[in-house]
Amino acid sequence: MLAGVAIDHPVGLLGHSDADVVAHAVTDALLGAAGLGDIGALFPDDDPVYEGASSVALLRDVVARVRDAGWRVANVDVTVVCEGPKLGPHRDRMRGNLAAALGVGADAVGLKATTTEGMGFEGRGEGIAASAVCLLERGA
Repeated sequence: MLAGVAIDHPVGLLGHSDADVVAHAVTDALLGAAGLGDIGALFPDDDPVYEGASSVALLRDVVARVRDAGWRVANVDVTVVCEGPKLGPHRDRMRGNLAAALGVGADAVGLKATTTEGMGFEGRGEGIAASAVCLLERGA
């Protein structure tokens, strides 16, 4: 699961929730920008309530918290680091899912992918990394 899109790939991601690394990165970016903590504090991986949870649903919850704190999402940008799967064929749906969860247009969601040319855990196909930045504006 990446940005709410189920992607068929021989190696899946493991996590307490659905392990959507893209949604997790965006969630943490929003929480950090709003000064509201981090994903692990809000949705701990030892709480059975979140076992198998949709990371996009958790993102929607965080967007509501950010709004309640007086902020609105202006834009987000995500970089995914992996050797596979190829994200190009899924990019539009991924951006659309994130935009819907964030309450912004798809044009306010940047999503790009890169590889490590075989280096590190991503390069060996042992996992995927994602980082995200966001711009919040005052006023819900």
